[in-house]
Amino acid sequence: MKLSEVKIILKELKTIGFQLPNGELVPNHFHVTEIGKISKHFIDCGGTVRNEEVTNFQLWNANDYDHRLHPEKLLSIIELSEKVLKIEDLEIEVEYQGDTIGKFGLDFDGKNFLLTTKQTDCLAQNKCGIPTEKQKVKLSDLNKASCCAPNSNCC
Repeated sequence: MKLSEVKIILKELKTIGFQLPNGELVPNHFHVTEIGKISKHFIDCGGTVRNEEVTNFQLWNANDYDHRLHPEKLLSIIELSEKVLKIEDLEIEVEYQGDTIGKFGLDFDGKNFLLTTKQTDCLAQNKCGIPTEKQKVKLSDLNKASCCAPNSNCC
């Protein structure tokens, strides 16, 4: 989800909810402690230099059970971040503390923002020697008449 999409959604909401991939809701007294732009400049295992940028939201739970972040307040924080940090309309990555800091994508289901799982991947699979997955075939499905039949000249 891009930053512009979040801003449009926030204008329509009365309350903000974030839901974890396991279905649990982030406690409603969460804080958005940071909004920033993260730049990653790296080289993949195939030797290609790459650049990635995301807008980062960091969610944090405090013992402040009376605190509720309202949509208009988060919208004002986002707009200040765009102005001061010169954040463009980038994809959003959300950090949230579980057993360790988790990084999530972001989606919306009409009621809550959904923290979506992210996966690592090899960006240079055609260069780094990872074999392509072979197609699985049942031996019983092979037409025995066409392979190695007498006089077939295959052996």
